[in-house]
Amino acid sequence: MLLIEDDDGDALIVEELLAGAGVADSVSRARSLSEGKQMLAGITCVLLDLELPDSHGLDGVRWLAEHAPTVAVVVLTGLADEHLGEEAVRAGAQDYLVKGQVDGSQLRRGIRYAVERRRSEEIQRQLQAAQIYARENSRLERGLLPSPLLSDSRLSVATRYRAGGGQMLLGGDFYDLVEVADGWVHAVVGDVCGRGPDEAALGVCLRVAWRTMVLAGRPMAEILSALQQVLEHERQDSRLFATLCMISVAPDRSYARLHLSGHPPPLLITPGAVRELKAQICTPPGITHQTDWPSTEIELGDSWSLLIYTDGLIEGRIGDGPERLGSEGLITAVEAFLRGRDPAGTGDRWQRDDQLLDWVTSHVRQLNGGELDDDIAVLALGHPAGEV
Repeated sequence: MLLIEDDDGDALIVEELLAGAGVADSVSRARSLSEGKQMLAGITCVLLDLELPDSHGLDGVRWLAEHAPTVAVVVLTGLADEHLGEEAVRAGAQDYLVKGQVDGSQLRRGIRYAVERRRSEEIQRQLQAAQIYARENSRLERGLLPSPLLSDSRLSVATRYRAGGGQMLLGGDFYDLVEVADGWVHAVVGDVCGRGPDEAALGVCLRVAWRTMVLAGRPMAEILSALQQVLEHERQDSRLFATLCMISVAPDRSYARLHLSGHPPPLLITPGAVRELKAQICTPPGITHQTDWPSTEIELGDSWSLLIYTDGLIEGRIGDGPERLGSEGLITAVEAFLRGRDPAGTGDRWQRDDQLLDWVTSHVRQLNGGELDDDIAVLALGHPAGEV
């Protein structure tokens, strides 16, 4: 406890009351508010007089409420004013006691109750802050991870998202999938560098802009140029950039066009093979102002799944050393899953891909020895839905 009292006689009386209550050893004293400000480290309760050389009325209560919000404040004054007591509690004090009207046990009890009330208030404040944060995270997550717009029943879609880091802060990873009227199916997975609300909000802007322009029927190169402009205008930090993987599957589902902007290439899973798709990679939006957006045509075949992911999935460690999983390690993991689950190569594709995403995200965390440092967003698109 810290007693802030300028009158030596009153301070001696309070100290004697506390000594009689068995708590005198835990009390320090300051003779002014400015002196008390320097002694707050480790203090859980302040006994505060309202008339000090450098503080009058409720000024000290208000300062402590603003600058030491976790400290319980018990006003201990000679003013027996009920109205002032109410004002003191509204200003941030946990109790209002009058000198000469309390004995040692009452003072000790008042201090104990004040500390518990302050702890309860802090817990409620933290709970409210956590609820607000959770609601905001939920809104951002809905913007980053929308429901796919898909009408072709031959196709299957499975998605996963997991925030990285020990605090599980939402980042800027996002995905989307849209089938347009001409039968083309367009998918995107993006990753805004960094983690936090600014990056997540920027990811939402990019994802919404992408879906809007896809539904408007604009060419992919035009869409990428628009996303680059959105990023440059909306980012809070000029160092922020985003990587993108966009893949457009033709109406006959036999081939696709792939755009990569600084993003890991997707995997193509076909009967008996898992391979990384090769494509020309351009600079991520935000690093330089890109003007050319090359695409690569990919043959898919009759039965396939595309696994599109952000780099958090392959940047986890393998054991205690510096080695990272990498794309080759991811391919090996997918192959191991396929061999263990369905050696005969039959079964339902949607169920298989859904289980694959669960297994892969769990497997890379296990190899890393715990949660991954970065966020992961994964999208699996398969054809035909009823076959492997």
